[in-house]
Amino acid sequence: MHANAALLNNLFNALDAHNHETVASCYHSEAEFRDIAFHRKGRRQIHDMWRMICRDETEIEVTIGAVEADDYTGHASVVESYRFGASKDPRKPGRPVTNEIESRFEFKDGRILSQIDDCDPKVWARQAMKLRIMGFLAGRIRFVRSIGAKRKLDKFVEENPG
Repeated sequence: MHANAALLNNLFNALDAHNHETVASCYHSEAEFRDIAFHRKGRRQIHDMWRMICRDETEIEVTIGAVEADDYTGHASVVESYRFGASKDPRKPGRPVTNEIESRFEFKDGRILSQIDDCDPKVWARQAMKLRIMGFLAGRIRFVRSIGAKRKLDKFVEENPG
């Protein structure tokens, strides 16, 4: 197995184990992460996002599909299952989400320099959002997803300084 393929397996296994420290260690200091809601630059910003996800999405499970990598680029297919909007209150368990993700990577110095995650935002929104109009908008407009994700992450970082 190529070292960068092993790095990707390490990344997703650490996420499945809710180990944000190990997840963050997979990224280069100049890394960039982008998905349907987040755009983070630098290991610190990326680590903050994973800290929040590992804490808030406590039931997150990651199933690793195909992983391919060479010296410069990589690709992984994963399925993430979790409860979106879950809280510690048992009366608010969150909404179940099963998210099929295709991830593309670039590597530098044995670390992830760039990660771009792609999934179907309409499918994600139908599962995650209980208000029909918000789900409709979130499934079609990246800005709506981004603003909600940024607010949630900013609040998390303020309450949980790293």
